[in-house]
Amino acid sequence: MKILVIHGPNLNMLGRREPEVYGSVTLDEINAILQERAAAVGVTLLTVQSNHEGALIDFLQAEGWDADGIIINPGALTHYGLALRDALAMLKAPIIEVHLSNVYRREPFRHTSVIAPVATGQIAGLGWRGYLLAIEWLLGTRGQGPGTRDQALGTRD
Repeated sequence: MKILVIHGPNLNMLGRREPEVYGSVTLDEINAILQERAAAVGVTLLTVQSNHEGALIDFLQAEGWDADGIIINPGALTHYGLALRDALAMLKAPIIEVHLSNVYRREPFRHTSVIAPVATGQIAGLGWRGYLLAIEWLLGTRGQGPGTRDQALGTRD
């Protein structure tokens, strides 16, 4: 099983950026926790962070075709990353959108996600543990084969 974890703009600043909102755990610490969980169950976990939408799209195009699951925290691209949304939409793997903070308790512009319509589900407001919950959900879909996201969305055969 192969899971991709994609971290969008400014997530490289976790631990220093607004710790009252995003917590004090760094991105490296989050990735290490996720790698440890994945290794414990024999899952290949690939992580990427970029402040540039095109770099995230390049990663999806290179690694996404045979992925069994995608976890994405698009950061600010949540609200306007249409090219990222389109790159996700062309893949078959289930997609879990993760946000460290509860975006619905914050500024109104954060309430809209262009990613959500192509995601299987969304986890928000649970801090770094939201990533672990996403992994656990994806592990629960193991063995269901391609089309899991499509079946969940009811959009494709």
